[in-house]
Amino acid sequence: MLIKETLTTSRRDEMIDITRQVAAAVAKQGVADGLAIVYCPHTTAGIAINENADPDVKRDVLMRLDEVYPWEHPRYRHAEGNTASHLKAITTGTSQTVIVSGGRLLLGRWQGIYFCEFDGPRQREYYVKLVKG
Repeated sequence: MLIKETLTTSRRDEMIDITRQVAAAVAKQGVADGLAIVYCPHTTAGIAINENADPDVKRDVLMRLDEVYPWEHPRYRHAEGNTASHLKAITTGTSQTVIVSGGRLLLGRWQGIYFCEFDGPRQREYYVKLVKG
């Protein structure tokens, strides 16, 4: 089962919690046990699993990614001017796999699934592939 989801981002860099949408896809498809693979088909965005209890974690992560990969650098050569967004996407990765057990995502107490935008705002999409096991 492959589900396509869309979202609209509102800032250049942001982390959007998509845990509920992924959990809803699992429930709708009736997957009791298996895997949920969340995939981002963009080169300037990614998928991450991290804490979703304290919003300062998202702020801190985005702040440090900006420090490591500044938007402007005198040696960047990419004509579109968004090299930093590509580097951030490489760092976060394009997908995450979550175990489904008892019809629920097997996430830790504080974990959530995030769509990570690094070149917004944009209309984006991501996919959820459910594998029954």
